[in-house]
Amino acid sequence: MVQSLFRSGFLVRVGHTVLTWVVTLILFLHNTDLRRYEERGELLLPALFFLLVLLSVLLYFTVSLMDPGFVLADTFKGGQGSDEEMELMIPQPSTPRLRRCGFCLLQQPMRAKHCKTCKHCVRRFDHHCPWIENCVGERNHRWFVVYLLVQLLVLLWALHIALSGVSPGVTWDLWFRANGFLLAALAVVGVFSGVVLLLLGCHLYLVSINCTTWEFMSRHRIAYLKNCGGEENPFDRGVFCNLWDFFCICRTVMWEQVYQKNATEDLPELNEF
Repeated sequence: MVQSLFRSGFLVRVGHTVLTWVVTLILFLHNTDLRRYEERGELLLPALFFLLVLLSVLLYFTVSLMDPGFVLADTFKGGQGSDEEMELMIPQPSTPRLRRCGFCLLQQPMRAKHCKTCKHCVRRFDHHCPWIENCVGERNHRWFVVYLLVQLLVLLWALHIALSGVSPGVTWDLWFRANGFLLAALAVVGVFSGVVLLLLGCHLYLVSINCTTWEFMSRHRIAYLKNCGGEENPFDRGVFCNLWDFFCICRTVMWEQVYQKNATEDLPELNEF
């Protein structure tokens, strides 16, 4: 039981939660804007900040604990499924043949990859995130980006609050004594702000071109991408459509169909030459 908890990222999640509430407590107890608002009886902004922190924690656990899109059975089994599904899953001449995973022995849908940490293949695999101790895949990727956005808002607001509480001192020793806990919180918030900002920017860029972190980093080793010319992406439908599909379409996508459609559309262009 204990080993299972450790393997599932128990310590990481507890550490993240404790650190979040410790920093929040420091900001509320120190002589910051939050404390001054409370003393004046102006509770709106402190309440909003508390609720935003709570939302970030809830989103963290949502992304961390939800199924990222594990492949638990073969995508297609003989004798099951409609004719349309059968047609989509049977490799066409211009579509790379679906492969079986060498670890879990299941048929991998296009854009899926086996995660050795989670011990499952994950649909539209992006990466395994040690911060949430879970994979980021087709089912939780949009929530991961939403979490990063909310977390960035919390961190930037916390940075402003922490700076508002730094008080002057007669000597360096007195200054450090007066601001020690606040400076520690400021350092933690500053580091995490930079990391989250970088992560959010990278993910929004990749989402806008309908590409995953794994595909971006390992393009030369992926069968359905390494034969595409230059920087061509067979799943890119334009920035607006990519963002709309990512945030607003909540269903399993048959990427084989998208790949086949784009490959078929490119054939007339190639035949002209």
